[in-house]
Amino acid sequence: MADSPHTAGAGGLGVRLEGRGVGFRVGRFSLVAGVNLGVGPGELVAIVGANGAGKSTLIRLLAGDLRPTEGEVLLDGRPLRSYDAGTLARLRSVLPQQSRIEFAFTVRQVVEMGRSPYRSSRRDPAGEDRVVEGAMRAADVAALAERAYPGLSGGEQSRTCLARVLAQDTPVMLLDEPTAALDIRHQHQVLGVVRGLAEAGKAVVAVLHDLNLAAAYATRVVAMHRGMVAAEGAPEEVLTSGVLSRIYEHPVEVVRAGSPERIVVLPRHELPGRTEGPTAERCGTG
Repeated sequence: MADSPHTAGAGGLGVRLEGRGVGFRVGRFSLVAGVNLGVGPGELVAIVGANGAGKSTLIRLLAGDLRPTEGEVLLDGRPLRSYDAGTLARLRSVLPQQSRIEFAFTVRQVVEMGRSPYRSSRRDPAGEDRVVEGAMRAADVAALAERAYPGLSGGEQSRTCLARVLAQDTPVMLLDEPTAALDIRHQHQVLGVVRGLAEAGKAVVAVLHDLNLAAAYATRVVAMHRGMVAAEGAPEEVLTSGVLSRIYEHPVEVVRAGSPERIVVLPRHELPGRTEGPTAERCGTG
């Protein structure tokens, strides 16, 4: 899965996505407040934070699936709301946290859905097939091409949906927990492909729960806390014991290890009331 898919859709890169003072309220509850975030070509921006920090809401705002109650989102210098659906689908692709596909589409058919924004302009069926095949190889689902999507494991479904996004071939990619259901090998393979696409000129935003993956693959990290940006910068600037312990409200240590040396995040593991080992009396046999 080291190879990236050959793409033949949106074509031009160099598109920037920017949120300016973006917020979203539901009644008196503020889910996201005053977020300024931009991502440009060559960047893989990881959004991290505790459950309920506003990460998925922010992705939906940047994608245009939610309309901000304050601020605005710009895509290629224009307000997101000014784009028609077809043009928007050729400029930005979205991998949601959950994708519900109830019908027995095959994996190939699901991946082919990523090409639908270009349906009216298709003149090269062989080229379209190459895009789909490349996307399936990149997401390591080529061997599953004729399998029915509902019968796949959670990880296989996740990779199939990623392949659909890869086939869509947009200059901006928004990924909400792309590694959540994946085993260790596929986590690293998927993010290796995504990082490669960023290095090739795409602008990528990904919500990641695994802080070690964020440290390894992101060019920039945005840490969210209670709907706001708590810290932003290079991984070594944001993924620190102080920042992480504060936003996760749990003691975290950050060390450097491995070859080559890299950041390793270690949540402190403490069992309440366990200051010493079990005794016969505690086990009820004394």
